[in-house]
Amino acid sequence: MEGKVYLEDGSLFAGKGFGAKKTCVGELVFNTAMTGYQKTLTDPSYMGQVITMTWPLAGNYGINAEDNQSDRIYARGLVVKEVCAAPSNYRCEKTLDQWLKEMDVPGVCGVDTRKITKKIRQEGTVKCVITTEDLNFRQLKKLCEETPLRTDYMKEASWAAASDLAVYKEENLNVAVLDFGTKRSILKALEQAGCNVHLFPYGFTAEEVLASNPDGIFLSNGPGDPESAQEAVQEVKKLMEAKRQDGKPLPMFGICMGHQILALAAGGKTYKLKYGHRGANHGVYNRETGRSYITSQNHGYAVEAESIILRDMEVTELNLNDRTVEGMRHRNRPIFSVQYHPEANPGPGDSAFLFDQFVEMMKK
Repeated sequence: MEGKVYLEDGSLFAGKGFGAKKTCVGELVFNTAMTGYQKTLTDPSYMGQVITMTWPLAGNYGINAEDNQSDRIYARGLVVKEVCAAPSNYRCEKTLDQWLKEMDVPGVCGVDTRKITKKIRQEGTVKCVITTEDLNFRQLKKLCEETPLRTDYMKEASWAAASDLAVYKEENLNVAVLDFGTKRSILKALEQAGCNVHLFPYGFTAEEVLASNPDGIFLSNGPGDPESAQEAVQEVKKLMEAKRQDGKPLPMFGICMGHQILALAAGGKTYKLKYGHRGANHGVYNRETGRSYITSQNHGYAVEAESIILRDMEVTELNLNDRTVEGMRHRNRPIFSVQYHPEANPGPGDSAFLFDQFVEMMKK
């Protein structure tokens, strides 16, 4: 089965198709992680995107149900240099090819992923068509031109209804999770830190959240442009000024999309990065402690530093590669956020302590 990746500038990469026999249009991005292809594909933050893996081999340890970050693959397609047809791992339940077929997602291998990555770095993320069907150049071009890219995927990536995700424990703290497309590993990290998790999907109101009597509020990761989530921004703005039933300020912690929405709610601005940060080896510097961490990241937008500094927010962490904002906290309220993923999956757990920091903030 032939596979093709057509870019909106007219570039065509032809190789071998695998996975589902299908054609999809999406934003072409690259990820530099050496492992974790399954966790990456099931991360809701990749909704609407076609992922090129810079590591040349995928599928070598297969697929297992335990590593899924959601109930399905959210990416539109996968592009790799080579796919392993005979994985070797004691946890393996099926091959990458079998899994993509089951999930109705196309894949293309045997193409020059290094050239694709260099092209994205030079020109920025681009619209593309990925296909494992028999389409010619003219058909691919027409499909690419006529299919618009969306920016409001967070409205669909969240869970269907508000729910409690674990057995309630009276001694635990109650956390309201504002779900823009959260990963299971984040919810697990909150539970392991001693929290009862109550999930609020997109469309929540501040009144509904406060009615659950939370000890703290967590803002999750998610796909798309944060400025497309204006309804959520307005509700978060109300929550930033709210208090708990004991009269104390309401602690808040945001990750990735949650970090960006907090910045907008505070009156700041966000902007789109040329090619984003996607991988498991991004260095971050903490200005308050003088320490650096290797982090897992997946985002195409960033917070404008000057815009939040003027809105009672302090920049606490910076990206060591391009100096973009990686962390911030409110000067007067127990509110903080990070752009990266402290729960990793895939990636290092250097900053997992932030969940414990959030718990301590709620206790105080």
